[in-house]
Amino acid sequence: MTTASSLWVKSSYSGSGGSCVEWAPSSALATGTVPVRDSKNPGGPVLHTSPASFAAFVAGVKAGEFRAI
Repeated sequence: MTTASSLWVKSSYSGSGGSCVEWAPSSALATGTVPVRDSKNPGGPVLHTSPASFAAFVAGVKAGEFRAI
């Protein structure tokens, strides 16, 4: 499965602000790495990270460790 054919999702909390990160859960399950991209640039680069790193990122976001720019 390629990331181009993957179903990309973003958080239901994203709203319409435009500063969203998308990920492809089906690709993550198939490959063991989590593809992540900028929702404003779906044809742009895709970062592939480990499930543990992605989970730490999500936990940091939930904990307020990143501020909006």
